[in-house]
Amino acid sequence: MTKKIHKDKELPDSIPVMPLRDVVLFPGTVFPLLVGRPSSLQVIDEVFDRDRLLMLVTQTDSSLDDVEPEDLYQVGVICRITQLLRLPTGMTKILVEVQSRARAEVLFKKNGVLNAKISPIEIDVVSNSRTKAALRRAVAGFKSYVSQNESLPDELLLALDRLTQPQQLADYISAYIECDYQKKQKLLEFTDLYNQLLLLVRLLNEEIDILKLEKTIDNLTREKLSKTHKAYYLHEQMKLIRRELGEDAEEDDDDLILDYRERIRKAKMPKAVQSKALEELDRLSGMADLSPEATVVRTYLDWLCDLPWSKKSKDNIDIEDAHRILEEDHYGLLKPKERILEHLSVLELVDKMKGPILCFVGPPGVGKTSLGKSIARAMNHKFVRVSLGGVRDESEIRGHRRTYIGALPGRIIQSLKRAGKRNPVFLLDEIDKMSSDLRGDPASALLEALDPEQNSAFLDHYLDVDFDLSEVLFITTANHDDGIPPALWDRMEIIRLPGYMRNEKLHIARKFLFPKQSVANGLKEGQLEVTREAFLRIIDVYTREAGVRELERQIARICRKIARKVVEKKVKPPVRLKVSNLKSYLGVPPYHERKLQFDRKVGRATGLAWTAAGGDILSVDITLLRGKGGLVLTGQLGDVMKESARAALSYLTDHANNLGLGDDVFRGRDVHLHIPEGAVPKDGPSAGITIAAALYSAATGKAMPQDLAMTGEITLRGEVLAIGGLAEKLIAAKRYKIKTVLIPRENLPQLADLAPEVRRGIIVTPVDNLEQVWDIINSVQ
Repeated sequence: MTKKIHKDKELPDSIPVMPLRDVVLFPGTVFPLLVGRPSSLQVIDEVFDRDRLLMLVTQTDSSLDDVEPEDLYQVGVICRITQLLRLPTGMTKILVEVQSRARAEVLFKKNGVLNAKISPIEIDVVSNSRTKAALRRAVAGFKSYVSQNESLPDELLLALDRLTQPQQLADYISAYIECDYQKKQKLLEFTDLYNQLLLLVRLLNEEIDILKLEKTIDNLTREKLSKTHKAYYLHEQMKLIRRELGEDAEEDDDDLILDYRERIRKAKMPKAVQSKALEELDRLSGMADLSPEATVVRTYLDWLCDLPWSKKSKDNIDIEDAHRILEEDHYGLLKPKERILEHLSVLELVDKMKGPILCFVGPPGVGKTSLGKSIARAMNHKFVRVSLGGVRDESEIRGHRRTYIGALPGRIIQSLKRAGKRNPVFLLDEIDKMSSDLRGDPASALLEALDPEQNSAFLDHYLDVDFDLSEVLFITTANHDDGIPPALWDRMEIIRLPGYMRNEKLHIARKFLFPKQSVANGLKEGQLEVTREAFLRIIDVYTREAGVRELERQIARICRKIARKVVEKKVKPPVRLKVSNLKSYLGVPPYHERKLQFDRKVGRATGLAWTAAGGDILSVDITLLRGKGGLVLTGQLGDVMKESARAALSYLTDHANNLGLGDDVFRGRDVHLHIPEGAVPKDGPSAGITIAAALYSAATGKAMPQDLAMTGEITLRGEVLAIGGLAEKLIAAKRYKIKTVLIPRENLPQLADLAPEVRRGIIVTPVDNLEQVWDIINSVQ
């Protein structure tokens, strides 16, 4: 039997048309639509005030905004707008009742609105056993589909039971099956019920199979879902679907994986490292992009790929050129320069050598850090610097293990990545300022890096693979050698940088610091002239240091003031800075020009000291007073210096008869020892000989020449032992115009290593014991 659907309803010859995206509607359903396109809103405005009828036709390409007639399917549905709601956003929500199928024979625009001449579509409904069987399969499949699809409500099945007409059932099921709109359009375009039901049964079976597969995947990935993001679950679904379809696993490699493979190949890693990288890459390929673990693996691979496993700087083995560069950057420092030139000479003779570990020890401001930069420039190598001051965690050196959140490699590996070369000049600054606590000892972690026998396989905890540091030229710096751990000390070659002498500071100021600060402060050549005497005045009373850091600050201060006056047109270049007008730029000198009184004094002896700022002199005053034979110590002396004073008093008391003083020289008398500048703490054993000499002078009444200085540790037997900081102490003696210096004989070989300028003009006399000191004091009376 054949019949017409809606044959009792008359349709107009033409009707306004509204395009739909991704949606296909079926007769007998009520459907909400959200309308926002201006052209579609115009259609709604036109029909709502009339019969509210319009034709809804799906676009062939859902991405189009401006739709032409050729962009629409021919078959659509006739609908009536039952409700309309204007939203504040400018969009309109409508509820449409779908009445029948129709074919758009001709599409045209009328008053800017798309219209269509339509013809109704008659559906052949043949009631036979074949159609009934197909309908039963469709209904049964739809019930199974709704029961397995959690997104569809069970109420759909209740409405299904109220429908009696086969075509109504077919359209109802077609409306609620979840598939792409192209397949739904085919269902809408069928003109016979049986073929529509056949396609409907096939689509239902496909969707039911997909739902079953999703449920299987859900069961397989449920444990992982609790630990990772939803993206991981979706990725696992895609992977299992591809496996079910028999696709090659290599197709899973996306652009990111391919990019990492190429970076690993170009990095030219050692085989063991490359194997580790590829292993991690295989793990990454099986992870979801948004998985936290995937982020950790990507960061790790980035570090492996960015490290300079095979990139090296070409050595500059032109010794003359390297020597010229070192001389350009630094004045003096002969021993460090000589050591670097030796290293370059060996590089010219051998293909590969283990990098030496140099340690520059000296007071602040003598050029330890800048010398490292000059060495890198002379060798044509990259330069990296790591400050170790205050470092107390081993992980700062070796890195954190990847099990920790936010883990990173240690400072050594980070600096090598920053350098981009595997053989940079690597400066470990302030190595004597490290400390240790419950988190480990960073000095112990440095042992492997600074040991030439071990650093070819340095293991960073984060990388967990060996990195070859044997070609790195490590340079360390320290202010005090007593702050360097003994194990590190044993692995380094110590090069001492003593403080600069007055004439050296003058040369550095004129040739290096003044031109540098003039340019830095915008002064042109010739706008400022500083006399030699003005430079010396700045050195003497405006600075008190072994290096030239404060000297550079004072020069910069002068340049800034001159620059301001030039801008304000208060002075006319060139400006000549002399001793007479220096105070107007730098103010009152913070230090007085300390001069020794070279007249002889009883009970006063001149000693030499070493401080963090370099060498200095100290005066030891002793007075014998009536008392009970006690020892009074003032001047903020440290424990070691107090012990030296007691040792000197014990020696003189024991040998009083031999010195012609008598046994009762100290009986009933207190010995008061004072060292001026009491606000400054003083300590160390090297003042022992000076204290003994001042005590000898006070006991014998013999005046001591103040241009005779001395340094040395003493024992209870009167032996004079070796001291440290000899170079700095002799520089101080030269600065204060000392003529004669007594040193321990054990320090005599060190004189050969001192620059001729240090020894010139000073008589250095070695002594073995205090008896020789008494002889020298008596000989100058």
